[in-house]
Amino acid sequence: QVLARDRHAQVMAALAVTASTLESIAMQVRLLQQSDVIEAEEPFTKGQKGSSAMPHKRNPITAERVCGLARVVKANAQVAFDNVALWFERDISHSGAERVVLADSFTALDYMFAKMQWMLDGLQTYPAKMEHNLWRTKGLIFSSKVLLALVDAGISREDAYVIVQRNAMKVWEDIQNAVDGPSYRERLEADGEAMALLTADKLDEIFDPWDFLTRKDIVFDRLEGLEF
Repeated sequence: QVLARDRHAQVMAALAVTASTLESIAMQVRLLQQSDVIEAEEPFTKGQKGSSAMPHKRNPITAERVCGLARVVKANAQVAFDNVALWFERDISHSGAERVVLADSFTALDYMFAKMQWMLDGLQTYPAKMEHNLWRTKGLIFSSKVLLALVDAGISREDAYVIVQRNAMKVWEDIQNAVDGPSYRERLEADGEAMALLTADKLDEIFDPWDFLTRKDIVFDRLEGLEF
């Protein structure tokens, strides 16, 4: 009863941060499972029903559940923070609240871990749709690489930005108006000022989506090197 509650708050804070991490993963699954994205989706078991109003939909109910419970765990951490300040460090106003939030948070987080493991073990991914979405902007996702390449070629960042943006905005307008116009690379190839600084080989390098993943293994190597 008289033990300072800051250590309880620290534990609850750790649970809240962990719940937030699980929520972040689950949120990404929910976003990727949207009908207009559908790059990945949580397992959908045989005989399972989807949306009650739209039977064609496969709702990410498990991911949504994880996100919802994360709110509970995070809110419980606030209770633990409020329990730190007691009257002369001797009152029992913390007691009734602790009996709820401590047990509920550990139980909820255990459940969230189990559901997240099930969800990730059976996660469905759709590489073809990923590639389709990647090119929906007709190459605009490479604008930052074009900008850096132009700067490396010897012009100022401000001048490079002008070249990059004027071509990008034309492509963006075509996309918004559903016009089947030139791609971003084709716009650049038709821009004399841009091509005075860039070569065809350089454009091949710039518009290679795999280049974004050049250093992906570093993250996994570091993860494997961690000691738990």
